[in-house]
Amino acid sequence: MTTQSQGLHTHVLDTLGLEISSGQCPPGSVLRTDELAQRFDVSRTVVREVVRVLESMHLVESRRRVGVTVRPTETWNVYDPQVIRWRLAGSDRPRQLRSLTVLRSAIEPVAASLAARHATAEQCAELTERALGMVATSRGQQLEGYLEHDIAFHRIVLNASGNEMFARLGDVVAEVLAGRTHHQVMFEDPDPAAVTLHVRLAEAVREGDPEAAERITKEIAVGALHELDVLAP
Repeated sequence: MTTQSQGLHTHVLDTLGLEISSGQCPPGSVLRTDELAQRFDVSRTVVREVVRVLESMHLVESRRRVGVTVRPTETWNVYDPQVIRWRLAGSDRPRQLRSLTVLRSAIEPVAASLAARHATAEQCAELTERALGMVATSRGQQLEGYLEHDIAFHRIVLNASGNEMFARLGDVVAEVLAGRTHHQVMFEDPDPAAVTLHVRLAEAVREGDPEAAERITKEIAVGALHELDVLAP
């Protein structure tokens, strides 16, 4: 695929993904390949490639003589990072953020407890480094820098759990954190209490204290839900 066709593919995919996930193209809507090619001024090949991606996410299904039909919401792969990104870009953002944050609150405390048992010395060092990076970028409206450290921190916790199912949720958590930042569902500077809790969590993991790691992560989750009450009610 050439650079130009990649750009067209991305544009068509993002546009249709947003329209489907926002309800602009509700379940049962029929999208026709010829009409899409004309609308976006692209080849049918590009449209077919986009449709294949949407099918892999279970957003649509193709039927001969019918076209491309938008599938019911309950069939969507809601864990796909791109689907999460599209849904967070829509009007249903507050509910999506709350749903995903509740998921995190159920998973991450257990992952943190396991990380305190299984983390390697290297992972402990990386976790401490990222926690200190969060401290360093927590003032002066450095939200993009803070986000980078925050995402890396939570990925390390999930990976250090030693559970491959938890580890695979790293992309989901990354999209939640990025969505909060990019859609201004964050304070101009992160909550100092939350930053401190991340430092304490790194210490608990390094010290091999699973009970403390789980308790602190629950506190982080409660704080995140409280922020949503304030910023995205």
